[in-house]
Amino acid sequence: MEAGFTHFDEKGNAVMVDVSKKEPTFRTAVAAGYISVGPRIMEAVSAGSVKKGDVLGVARVAGIMGVKKTSSLIPLCHPLPIQKCSVDFELDQENSRIRVYCTVKTEGKTGVEMEALTGVQTALLTIYDMCKAIDKHMVMSDIHLVEKTGGKSGDFRFEES
Repeated sequence: MEAGFTHFDEKGNAVMVDVSKKEPTFRTAVAAGYISVGPRIMEAVSAGSVKKGDVLGVARVAGIMGVKKTSSLIPLCHPLPIQKCSVDFELDQENSRIRVYCTVKTEGKTGVEMEALTGVQTALLTIYDMCKAIDKHMVMSDIHLVEKTGGKSGDFRFEES
C-alpha cells in the first residue's frame, strides 16, 4: 500500500481510519464558497422578498444540519461531537454573489474539515433551492477549506495563488 492513503487497508479495501489510539485535541475548520445568483435574486434576497421565505436564515439552519449529518453523507467519515458551528454570509452586491462561510469546532481525535465543507455546500444548495423559481442561472463555485487548526498534520491556511 502506498504511504499517505489512510482509507485503504493493505489489500486495497476501503476502511474507516483507526483513530482509537490518538489523543483528543481542539480542532477547528473554516470553509467557504460562493453562489453567483444574478441581480434579480440578489435584490430579492437583500430585500427579504423571496416567496419561499428568509433565504439566508433557512440556509444557515441547513448548513448547520449538514455539518451534523456529515458522517451520514460521506463514506468512512467519523461521527463527531460538534461543539460549535456557525454559518455566515457576505452579500457581494456588485458581483451578484453570496459567499458562505462555515466554522466548525470540536475537541476530538479527527478533524472537522469535511463538516465545514459540507456545511458550506448544504447552505449553497439551500440558497439555490429557495431561489430557483426566480432564476435557475445560479452557479456554486470556489468551495474550499479556508483554514484548519489542530491534529497531527498541524495548522493549514489556504493561500490564494
